[in-house]
Amino acid sequence: MTVTAKNANEQLALDFFAALSTGDLEKLRPFLDENSVWEPMVKDIPGAGSYKGNAIIDEFLGPCLGPVRGMFAPGDPKVHPQNIFSDGDFVAVESYSDGKLQDGRTYHNRYSWVFRMNNGKIGYLHEYMDSHYVATLFGL
Repeated sequence: MTVTAKNANEQLALDFFAALSTGDLEKLRPFLDENSVWEPMVKDIPGAGSYKGNAIIDEFLGPCLGPVRGMFAPGDPKVHPQNIFSDGDFVAVESYSDGKLQDGRTYHNRYSWVFRMNNGKIGYLHEYMDSHYVATLFGL
């Protein structure tokens, strides 16, 4: 399914997911500023918490230190938007993500994302996922 943006904020969200899916985390920096916040809305699993500014890439997503990308094979996971809708600065996206883990197992999870855009950047991003799936997959 191809999702098409109806406005600039929706396009920003889709472009963000396209950059995220490349695995090249440096491509994400233009979407963020020092006040951007990414908050996975989960508890007690890798990546839980709130990350701001450069910490989003350097601490949260980072391939060496981060709790997220370090679990996956290089370049994974990929984000596949399924639905998108917006109201002003707010954009909501339903998606699924898939890829391979470092140990070769397959990852496939469903997500909902709520963005608040701020002058062409991501002001904040709330990430909702099937946390039970993640906890079970990683034996937590």
